[in-house]
Amino acid sequence: MRTPKEPTGRVTGRRIVGSVAGVAALAGLAGLAWAARGVPASLGGRLTGARAERAERSPQFRDGTFHNRASTRTAPNPDSNLFREMIFGKQQRRPTAAVPLVRPAPAPDVDRARELNLVWYGHASTLIEIEGRRVLVDPVWSDRCSPSDAVGPRRLHEPPVRLDELPQLDAILISHDHYDHLDMATVRELTARQSAPFLVPLGVGAHLDRWGVPAHRVIELDWSQTHRVADLEITCTAAQHFSGRGLRRNGTLWSSWVVAGRQRRVYYTGDSGYFDGYAEIGAEYGPFDATLVQIGAYDRAWPGIHMFPEEGVAAHLDLRGGLFVPVHWATFNLAMHDWSEPVDRLWAEAKARDVRLAVPRPGERVVVDDPPPVDGWWQAVA
Repeated sequence: MRTPKEPTGRVTGRRIVGSVAGVAALAGLAGLAWAARGVPASLGGRLTGARAERAERSPQFRDGTFHNRASTRTAPNPDSNLFREMIFGKQQRRPTAAVPLVRPAPAPDVDRARELNLVWYGHASTLIEIEGRRVLVDPVWSDRCSPSDAVGPRRLHEPPVRLDELPQLDAILISHDHYDHLDMATVRELTARQSAPFLVPLGVGAHLDRWGVPAHRVIELDWSQTHRVADLEITCTAAQHFSGRGLRRNGTLWSSWVVAGRQRRVYYTGDSGYFDGYAEIGAEYGPFDATLVQIGAYDRAWPGIHMFPEEGVAAHLDLRGGLFVPVHWATFNLAMHDWSEPVDRLWAEAKARDVRLAVPRPGERVVVDDPPPVDGWWQAVA
């Protein structure tokens, strides 16, 4: 006896549903493939050969990875309410209006031996104009700080200038290999457009190698090592942080930087928690005419690897700094605090401790000897 056939409409309906599900699955896979394009290259390289052997000789390297001088938690505190804050937090984590951008005005005509200007482009990316030389710090021009250009934290404002509008550079400094400080697309374009060397902490050169930076343009340094660029002495100094672009952590070193001319000196913290190394750096390399200090992306869940604004002021004083210029805020949403909270707290602490402060708009040139007054510009868009 034959089994009765199902009504044609029901069969057709099931086929349609199955086809739609199949198309959706294929679309999902295509979407994942599109989001993942370029990710393997962006992850960078790994320590091998002579580079690995050099890393193993570093006082900061043991048991296969780099370490801070003191034991430091680098993962979020498991007792924190971080996940809940991400979902239910009431913080205003983005500006409410467009961040005001400035086209850098021409540099003032001054005695080259006394020149010292800073142009902050957003997040940590900053140009140091010192005694006729140009040093670019942690350049990130991509739309996202992520291994993918389709997902990940997106810029809250555009770069105030294009990479092809930068002046001829004498050096490019990288503090560590996290995506908001080391960006593959930016490195590749700077490699093509500029001839300056990249000065990086130990191991970071493996990433640059993979991205096509010529070996003669990669200078890898350990803490306390100095490289001369023209008339400048650039020193890799300690920081308290961590590294990693994939699942493996601390396979490359992290650092802060001293940029010293014959008369002028600038210090950049990179990413770091507050530690006693600042006083040591200030004693050995200071005083500094200006400090570029990380003030944003802090949280109680990771107090040892990013400074709170008040700690940034303490670090500036330890370093024997002159003018304080905050960095690592405003551009990417990387923590649970309000967008404007870092600089609000910084301004209050700087006034309380009589610290000279400049808070430029992205792209605004700061003449260190004649800085613009702090005007609270960010409060209008907070």
